[in-house]
Amino acid sequence: MKSEGLRGSISIDGMTKDDAIVYLMRCYGEEIKRLVYTFVKNWQQAEDITQDVYIALYTKLDTFRGESALKSWIYTIAINKSKDFLKSWSYRKLAFTDKFTASSNGSVDSAEDGVVSNSEDELLYQAVLSLPIKYREVILLHYYKEFSIREICELLKISESTVKTRLSRGRKVLQETYFELGGER
Repeated sequence: MKSEGLRGSISIDGMTKDDAIVYLMRCYGEEIKRLVYTFVKNWQQAEDITQDVYIALYTKLDTFRGESALKSWIYTIAINKSKDFLKSWSYRKLAFTDKFTASSNGSVDSAEDGVVSNSEDELLYQAVLSLPIKYREVILLHYYKEFSIREICELLKISESTVKTRLSRGRKVLQETYFELGGER
């Protein structure tokens, strides 16, 4: 089984299924976990979902037909698993509990937290994570993961015009949010 990656070729020809999964985990493990985190905004959940992604890869590796890049296929599985989690009852319950606990704690940030949260990078990061999911995913895939518009179309199974519209609207919302958070104009 051979697959062309987006930025080079990855060959898993001649590997056993176990060896191929270990290889893919080494190549994409942290990258996939960071991608999942941008959806779920919780590192522990991101790690759990990343494990689910690799379990799905293991069970579906034989079905990969090579019609798309292996990286695109892996990203599609990760995005779908993340969206499934966000739709789940357990996530909605966890989100409600976290909001309730945070509002009742009334914790004060330390001086170090204040310095970090005021940095421009942190503001931009927070602004991106606060975007609605449909804008956040295209912004992250295009600007951070450097996928082309066509590749994003394939990953998300949406039209090119939809990707362009979401990028445009997402940039506007991102800019407004960034300024609201205290970013410089």
